[in-house]
Amino acid sequence: MPKPFPAEFRRDVVAVARKREAPMRQIAKDFGISESCLNRWLQQADVEDGVRPGATKEESAELRELKKRNRVLEQ
Repeated sequence: MPKPFPAEFRRDVVAVARKREAPMRQIAKDFGISESCLNRWLQQADVEDGVRPGATKEESAELRELKKRNRVLEQ
């Protein structure tokens, strides 16, 4: 599995893509990522910013932790 890109890099790419000064394909090519990767990052950023419904990273982490605690308590 390839090493994930740093969060700062992702934020920069999303910021450039949101300006819509160039086609998504060109932005992805300029940053050396796939167009599908760029689209996924934009969707995740929309969820994190509250623009799109869904679970944020923080909420997902909390849910995982609660499920883990629940399994331990049930034993």
